[in-house]
Formats: sequence, structure tokens, C-alpha cells
Amino acid sequence: MTARNRVAFPIASALALFAAPLAATPDGRTAMSAKDLVTMPRLGAPSVDPAERMAVYTVTETDPESYARKSVLHMRLLNVMGAASLRLEIDGSDAQFGGDGWLYYLADSAEGGEDATSQVWRARIGEDGSVSDVMRVTNLPRAVNGFAVSKDGTKIAVFVEISRNCAALDCDDSAKPYAPGPGTGRLYQGDGGFVRHWDHWETPGTYNRVFTFNLENGKAHGTGVAVDGPAGAGGPSGDTPTMPFGGNEDFAFAPDGKGAWFVAREADAREPFSTNLDIWWTDLSGGVPVNMTRANAAMDMLPAPSPDGRHLAYVAMERPTYEADRQVVMLRDLKTGATRALTQDFDRSFGSLAWTPDGRWIVATAQDVLDTPAFRIDPHSGKVERLDLMAGNEAHIANVVPLRAGRLVFTRDSIGAPPELYLAQAWGQAKPLTDAVTTRIGKLAPVSVQRFNFTGADGDTVWGQITKPEGATGKLPAILYVHGGPQGTFNDSWSNRWNPRVVASQGYAVISVDFHGSTGYGQAFTDAINNDWGGKPLEDLQKGLAHALTVDPQIDGSRACAMGASYGGYMMNWIAGLWPDRFKCLVQHDGVFDARAMAYETEELWFDIWEHGGKRYYEDPAAYERWNPVNHVDKWQTPMLVITGERDFRIPYTQGIASFTALQMRGIPSQLLVFPDENHWVLKPKNSLQWHQTVFNWLGRWLKPAE
Repeated sequence: MTARNRVAFPIASALALFAAPLAATPDGRTAMSAKDLVTMPRLGAPSVDPAERMAVYTVTETDPESYARKSVLHMRLLNVMGAASLRLEIDGSDAQFGGDGWLYYLADSAEGGEDATSQVWRARIGEDGSVSDVMRVTNLPRAVNGFAVSKDGTKIAVFVEISRNCAALDCDDSAKPYAPGPGTGRLYQGDGGFVRHWDHWETPGTYNRVFTFNLENGKAHGTGVAVDGPAGAGGPSGDTPTMPFGGNEDFAFAPDGKGAWFVAREADAREPFSTNLDIWWTDLSGGVPVNMTRANAAMDMLPAPSPDGRHLAYVAMERPTYEADRQVVMLRDLKTGATRALTQDFDRSFGSLAWTPDGRWIVATAQDVLDTPAFRIDPHSGKVERLDLMAGNEAHIANVVPLRAGRLVFTRDSIGAPPELYLAQAWGQAKPLTDAVTTRIGKLAPVSVQRFNFTGADGDTVWGQITKPEGATGKLPAILYVHGGPQGTFNDSWSNRWNPRVVASQGYAVISVDFHGSTGYGQAFTDAINNDWGGKPLEDLQKGLAHALTVDPQIDGSRACAMGASYGGYMMNWIAGLWPDRFKCLVQHDGVFDARAMAYETEELWFDIWEHGGKRYYEDPAAYERWNPVNHVDKWQTPMLVITGERDFRIPYTQGIASFTALQMRGIPSQLLVFPDENHWVLKPKNSLQWHQTVFNWLGRWLKPAE
């Protein structure tokens, strides 16, 4: 969201397909179900101890009866390839080794009862998986949402939510000036930044902030030092880690522990219009931090200091207000201040950075066609080399931890299987370290994944994939999968939401096309969708579907539905009016229906403005109306399932209500599924199961086998 993970799934009838248990292969393997997807263990990012003896990682488990989820810590030795993964007898999450060799993690205080808050703990981990010397590191008056430990083990940084006016964590910020009473109303100011963001209403003046403490005998001492400095003194006034998706990658201690870099955005009147993230430096004294990237009004992220502390690597975008601009790896000499773009001539966008322990290389990941491989970057010359870490396709590599002597620990997933942990030796091809899901997924009937390319809009090469049950006989109905973003991709990776394997396992051929605007094909291809939402992308989807039918004659093009979310949901509304006679049904999730309403309802205004030529709606209505689905409702005729979340503030649920109303007005068969407790995504286990059941029933209703 691989080619070697392949599901025999004969189709008897639409009724049997969705009313009876899924069919089994001759060897007894059953096709993957929605419940399989929802309850599949989820392996998280690894942390490696300083001696490189072991990796600790989380596995999120879902109870198959209650659907309750919990994170469990596991350990795997790195110097014994045949060693088993061991479950650690501690409850916690976000585990990371400090430079002192202790394992730090987040857990609730046992004595806190219902009032327990998440705090930082630490423990010693033995090579036999034993846990000893467990102790609480922080005992703060508010919850710790994340943390980082300095390499020398002398300091800890904690991420908390607190008023910007608070200079220390024991501050009383219970007064709420935005709630003057006597009623329940919240009063927002026009120059205060976001009113609501992603899935929650903002609390004016309260932000994600970072405080640092000295560690003495494993305890955080003092009331904490705010890295953003005194309020109103010149430091940032906004979230760090950034909202809504920022985390540990937004903060980095200097190797000597005498300072830190952090990423922040300003919460002011420009916030909804700006993509300007800056990297700040603090000497941890509590004074005003220094903005290291003030000169760049676009995004600067992922601060990564070299092991010797001489250089700072980070990624930067060039164009302000464009959230999908290319992320170029930058390198700053911290002694001279000289900064240069290392990967300016390499047309890929890097999404992660990590130095090797000797400082000789920067290891980074970037999408490249349908894969996300790792690259080795020379910090001296800027030369970029794609690493070959997997036999076959690289698929999706992430969470890379470089070790000594060219060893790499990382996770790898694909359409065929969720993430597992791998170890590469001497920059060579890797071997698996874990079996969190491999055995379990192996008990399910496999799917085959075939890559294809064709000539799309403007004569450009466009890539796609076909995922279908391996060994299936007879014709298979087609599902055209349309990704979101719009600058995104349905590449060769696992998804816990829009998962091609689970859909294909119901007896379909899932066709995904990386249309113009997709990522991993160079910045010009990504930019091609700007101000052209319904143009080249629709042409690519039309040509891609036609090409897939020639590539695989088993696919029955006369029985086809299309489905998509976010931009993919927009495309369902667009297809309904511009390609109305092609599909038996559509599934539209959180898609834009009316561009005019969207321009005033969404929260991150920079996105909508950029995508329509940099003009606000009232400045250039024609740019919005050109690709506005609402203008073509008079041609709608395709049955549509509409899905939305009431906590979706990116594409507010009113867009889905309007789409459903249009279907009702025209008398088109339709359904509306509304989740009151979901945002732009469906995340809760039971909701995910309901989502899949509803979608599968809708597809089965319209894609009956040919007589």
C-alpha cells in the first residue's frame, strides 16, 4: 500500500462468497479474511543496544475475541542467526536503548490505578531475555508521550502536552482563557493558528513541547528545561514534535549530550497556510534556541547529527506551501556553518536518515518506482548508491539501524506479508531475524503480485500492479484501486487499512495504477497532478485498467468496481460523472465532493491552495471548478458506497454526506457508512472489521459471476 508471496480461491457465487466461510486450497490453507488482517501481529521499529548484541522491538497484538490491543516487547540476539525471539517480561512501548546500555520504555505507573499516567522506565536486558533492575525514571505530574535519551546516558528529553507559558513541568496550566464561560463554548482568535487539526479541536496556547532532565542514578532530576525557551523571547510557539504525525525523528541530542536539535512549527495566523517547519538548536540551558533553517520557508526535518558531532544531516524541501516537494538531503558543517545539498542531483525524495557508527555513510530510504529501498550516501561527495538488501524485490524497507562493519538492521514488508526484522552483513543481502507473522501468514492461501507498465498520459511510462489469488480458476472480477495523497503510491508494501491482499483474497483481481502525481518516479512526475486532479490521472487509470486486461486475460473487465479513499475518494466522485458507464459499483471513502466547500472546510489550507495553482478559491474560482465533481452529478449513474468518519477534519464528513445526498436525489443505489469515532482513517479494530465486511458485501452485490 510481493511478488513472491502468492491464493487459490475459486468463486462459486456472489452469495457463497460473502455468506459462507472462505474457500480453502487443496493443502488446507484458507484465503485471508478481514479478521486475519485486523488481528495480524504488527511488528514495530527496532532499537539496538550500544554493544550491538541485541535488538528490542514491539509487537502489537490484537485479541481475536475482544479486539483489544496491547504492545509487547521482544528481544532478538544479533550475533546468533539461529536464535529465537524472546518475549520480555515487562509491559511497555516505545522501547529504546540509551547510550548507557539500559533499555528505556514507556509504561503506566502500576500504583496509579485509573489515574495512572505514562512515564519513562528503564531495565537491564540479559542475553537470555532476562529483565532486571526495573525502575521508574520519571515521576511527572502529566503524561509522557515520548522521549529520547542522550548517547552518553546523562540526559533525557520527554515530550509532553503543556501550555507554552509554562517554563517547567510543575507549572499549573489549568486556567483556560479560551473557555471564558459561563457556557461550554471555546473562543478562538483569528490569529491563533489551527482551530482544528486532523482529528481533534485545538486547545489554544497548549502544544506538544520537549523538556530535558539530567539523569542521576537512573532518575530524572529537577523540573525540566524547556528546549523552546521562555515564552515570547524569540523561540518557537508551536508543536514539537510536530502535529499530527511527528515523533522521535523530530528531536536529536548532540553526541556529547551538550545540546539538541528539534523540529517545530509556528502556531500563528499563518499556520494553516504554511508548510514551514524549522530545525532549532538549544544548548539545554533554558535560553532562547537558535533557528538553524530560518532562511528556508519550506519544510526542514529529520535532524541527524554525525557521530563525531561535526555535521548535521537533515532533509529540506525547496518550495513553500507544497507538502509533496522533493526532500533533499542537506549537510551542515556545524563548525563553519556551511550547508550544501548532498542529493540535489538525485531525483528521489528521502524519508529517513541514519549515520553509520563510523560516520562514513548516511543510510536513507526513498521510494523508487514500486519499491522503497535503502540508499548509501557519501557525505563527502554526495554520491548515492542503491543498496541491494533483499533477494528479489526490495519492496518496502524501513526503520533502518546502521551498525558497525556495514551491518544493517531493518524492517521489510510487502503486499504479500507484514513487516519482519532483518539483518544484513557487510552491506549484503539480508536474512530474517524474526517470525512475528511469517508462519501465520504462511498458513493463508497466497496471492500473486505482477508488476506492469504502459504508456500513459503525455507519453510517460506509468507503473501498476495486479494482485490476485494464486491458482484461481475461471474469470476474476476486477477491482480498480485508486490511492490517496494525491501524491502517494500503492507500492509493494503492507497496509493495515487499504490492503490489496485481503481484497484479492475474496476472489478478485486488484489493479493499482501509480498515475501522474504518484511518488517514487521523480519530482516532475509527482508535480504533474498539480492543478490537474481530473486530467492526466483519470487518463492513466483508464489506460492502466485497459492494459491490465491485456496483460492478464483471466481478469473479467465486464465485472469491475473501483474504490479509493481521500484523493482516491475524490476520484470515485470524479469517475461517477466523467466515466459513468464503466463500473458496476464504486466505493468512495472520505473523498472530496465539492471543491468550493472543501476550500473553506479543510484545516491544512496550504494543501488545497497549492493543488489549485496557488490561488484561494475567491481569487481563482475557475481553477477549483474545473475539476469539481459536484458539477457533473447530472451524469451520475453508478451505484456507490460512501464511507466517512465524523472526526475527519482533513476532508470533513459533510463532503461524504453531500455525495450520498446526490446519490439519493438521483435514485442511484447507494449506502452510507459513518464512523463517529474515526478520522480520515479507520483505525479501531472492530471498526476496521465492519469497514471490510461492508465493503466486501457491497462488492459482492454487484460483481456477480457471469452466467
